[in-house]
Amino acid sequence: MRGRWKLVVALLAFALVAAACGDDDDTAATTAATTAAPATTAAPGTTAAPGTTAAPATTAAPAEILTDVGVDLDAGVIKVGLLSDLTGVFGALVSPIVVGHEVYWDDVNAKGGVNGLTVELVIEDTEYLVDKHVQLYEELKDDVVAFGHSTGSPHTVAIREALEEDGIFAIPLTWYSGWSDPAINANLLPHGVPYCIEAMNLLDYITTTEGGTKVAVVSLPGDYGQDSAQGAKKAIDALDLELVYDGEGQIIPGQDLKPIADAIVASEADIVFITGSPGNVPEIYGQAIAQGFVARWTGALPSWNPAYIAPGSPIKDAIERDWLGDSYIALWSSPGAAVVRDLVATYRPDQTPHDFIGEGVVEAIIMHQALLKAYELGDMTQAGLVAAAKSIANLDFGDLAPPEDYVSAADDRLQRTSAVLFKPSQADLAAGGTGVEIIETNYVSPLAESYVFEETCFSI
Repeated sequence: MRGRWKLVVALLAFALVAAACGDDDDTAATTAATTAAPATTAAPGTTAAPGTTAAPATTAAPAEILTDVGVDLDAGVIKVGLLSDLTGVFGALVSPIVVGHEVYWDDVNAKGGVNGLTVELVIEDTEYLVDKHVQLYEELKDDVVAFGHSTGSPHTVAIREALEEDGIFAIPLTWYSGWSDPAINANLLPHGVPYCIEAMNLLDYITTTEGGTKVAVVSLPGDYGQDSAQGAKKAIDALDLELVYDGEGQIIPGQDLKPIADAIVASEADIVFITGSPGNVPEIYGQAIAQGFVARWTGALPSWNPAYIAPGSPIKDAIERDWLGDSYIALWSSPGAAVVRDLVATYRPDQTPHDFIGEGVVEAIIMHQALLKAYELGDMTQAGLVAAAKSIANLDFGDLAPPEDYVSAADDRLQRTSAVLFKPSQADLAAGGTGVEIIETNYVSPLAESYVFEETCFSI
């Protein structure tokens, strides 16, 4: 039985990876382009795209605009880099995020670009390798004005000091709570509820609505897994729950994960909080349920993948019964994701629906507003873009994601809202959706609401 299960897990992991594969240095004062374009982008079938607060409705062209790297006013081009895991462990999730960037900028460029400037994406596959991530950053930093995303917590940590020293800003494709800590984050614009606070929302919601007191916590090591696990432990303490298995940092890719599944089963937990990747979560889950174990399972959003409930998945029925998750953005079938569906229908009509396309759109909106603000201030240098981005006080994404504040004190700007709580749904998947049933929107638990944020939950 064990050998058969390992084969099934290997086939599922292969399917997930296959899905991922589918798809001058001196500052100069330059005369500005004089074409004024709307500060917001009208998406197909909508009146306006989200993200309307960072710049006026139209941006008057300054007499001069400073530029250095990544902005060529004569050629009418802005280059934005993406450090993306396209073929590594999170490739199945990051590939559709890149699609979100592409369709958003296709739409912006079709409607005049950023005040007449066309945005070009420079996309590199980091393979979720820290050394390659750093290498690609070094290669791109003299070619792009900023980074539209940087995949992975340890990877972004690895370039964090360089971003500050080089005066370049990036949007982290990671929800590490450290990005909300000014002592750690100088040149990053995060969005979404951090892993630590996400865990509080999930456990508070589950125990309040369903009950349960015994919790097993298991995670990958490092900033992603342990920030999430620390949030779960804070929730366990605050809610007077019992930690019956502490597997923080115990998911080691490439090692035998059956001992973790065995420990979860032996703990007799009511709730399993797991933070892993689409390659290891189904292995641990599958080996636990193969022993007859039933509990409520939950965890950080990157732990979830719709492939778990796809036809042929050996865990589809059980995980539909057991999983409850959340999202940092409105999911594909949500009313708030209408702008995403319209963009895809217009620019990628053959694209398979995916919830994470919306994440790419949100990241692109952040970049768009920073570029507009920098243009308005007459400084589109890399450092000028950092200053412009950090001056955005209230970035409104409509219903696609909770608003963000990049100016206030850390505790005030901390994101506490899970955009969506969901359960898996094979019926939704069969109907052309992304396999989710939405049960709550814009959820903030009492625990997350009252939490005082003074420093990151997990120290690097």
